[in-house]
Amino acid sequence: MATEDVENRPVLGTPDDFPDRPERRGRFVVHVVIGVLVAIIAGGWGYVMWSMTGATTGAVPQVVSFDVDRPDEAEITFEVSKPDDRAAICRIRADDVNHAEVGSREVRIPAGAGSKQLNERLDTSAQAASVHIQYCSLV
Repeated sequence: MATEDVENRPVLGTPDDFPDRPERRGRFVVHVVIGVLVAIIAGGWGYVMWSMTGATTGAVPQVVSFDVDRPDEAEITFEVSKPDDRAAICRIRADDVNHAEVGSREVRIPAGAGSKQLNERLDTSAQAASVHIQYCSLV
């Protein structure tokens, strides 16, 4: 009982069959709120990254090299920059290929020279894949 030719019309209708959309207001406010939230999150993340650099602890470590050739020990050469009149404690950590700790130790750096290069050896419970400085803090 169709009175129109269905083959020549779109199934869902034409744009003229529907009313115009109402104009949307308040989009600017939504974009400003989203922008402020993104800025707060980016600032927080930046602060977290900055605080992990060692700038807040006063002792900044830098790994020069490490050697993990032996299955029962690892060796690391690193440099620590700190104030001349303060001592520091650094924790060295050796990890295996699965990032599990296989050895660690704390190294005390006495007050004296501000920047000091150290060569340390630590015993490991298994073959290490990497050695790094977990933290350095002034004491």
